[in-house]
Amino acid sequence: MRQTTEAFRTRYRAGIHPLYNPWLHGGFVVVFGLLCIGFFWSTLDRVQPLEWLAVPLTLLFFNVCIYTVHRHLGHHKKTFARMFYARHAGDHHSFFAPGHMTYDSARDWRVILFPAWLIVLYSLVIILPAWWLLKQLNANVAGLFAGCMILGYLAYEVFHACEHLPPGNPITRLPWIRQMRHLHELHHRRELMQERNFNIVFPLMDYLFGTLYWEPDRRLQSRPPMTRMQHHVDIARSPQAVLAYASSATRWPEWHPSSLKVEGQNGPLHAGSRFEEDIHAGGRSGHLSWEVNEYLPGRRWSARAQGNHGLELVVTYECQPVHGDGTRFIRTLEYRFSGLLMRLGNQLLFKQRIERESATSMLALCEMAQRAIPAQTGVIV
Repeated sequence: MRQTTEAFRTRYRAGIHPLYNPWLHGGFVVVFGLLCIGFFWSTLDRVQPLEWLAVPLTLLFFNVCIYTVHRHLGHHKKTFARMFYARHAGDHHSFFAPGHMTYDSARDWRVILFPAWLIVLYSLVIILPAWWLLKQLNANVAGLFAGCMILGYLAYEVFHACEHLPPGNPITRLPWIRQMRHLHELHHRRELMQERNFNIVFPLMDYLFGTLYWEPDRRLQSRPPMTRMQHHVDIARSPQAVLAYASSATRWPEWHPSSLKVEGQNGPLHAGSRFEEDIHAGGRSGHLSWEVNEYLPGRRWSARAQGNHGLELVVTYECQPVHGDGTRFIRTLEYRFSGLLMRLGNQLLFKQRIERESATSMLALCEMAQRAIPAQTGVIV
């Protein structure tokens, strides 16, 4: 992770009020929004076929509104919207940089979700008067319009949160979520954020106004599913020290039986770092070219590699504090082969061997980490 992003995240988290409850924040928005929708839709009475057109037209109108607000107020400073600009372009886009788009804990929702009071203001000051005015013309259209405008607000909040989920979350594999996550990640590029991909839920306005930007993402291409395995071990050292040791790739041969030799920078590797590794895994020798995707000290580290025989893999390390100063170290390995013969060999033979090697590596990691990291100082030696 870029030092500027990491430093901003540290400052921002330090500024969050100690009593802030992310679950109360998110729960209030959802419950209040659903109650408003329930109220407006409870006014409906024998809706006629033509009146149902209010639903798609309202959602289209909301799409235009949120696109306009995001594009012209979220990324261009206006006097009457200074707070929104500072919160969005300043806080949100500084907290989530390209390649580092995921939140680390629920408290980070503070920089993703709108303030909880905004849905109250939006409902009472904007939607309620609009509902009352439309009601004078057609009560059913008014109810459908008001409910769908609140529904659009909730959809924005939910989709935006999903677009910053950690990559291992099952929701990120849902087709539409995957596509929108990619568009949103492109939007967060410094050179694109003022001009491209302003829609969050459905990119219709981006398409119509010529601001839709797309480039292929190899993660979204149709390829064989990955084999996934996860192992964990408890280590009597701090999460910061354990992850720093485990993410020092040049030390992998000390504890992972499949790692023969690593050429690269010493010490914990940050996002963007590259290194090379010779391996003997699953009974076969090979070579891997690695690139680090993410490094959150004491929390998570992830890297992707390409190897021989069409091998592609992703390894993720996560650390959770346990037993005072101890750490639960979780290693997730995902890999696949492009060739049919290698995929068949994986199912029949390689997978079982790699599973055993990964389990063995956890025991070795625990032993070696506790040797390399003195219990009192937490400094790797």
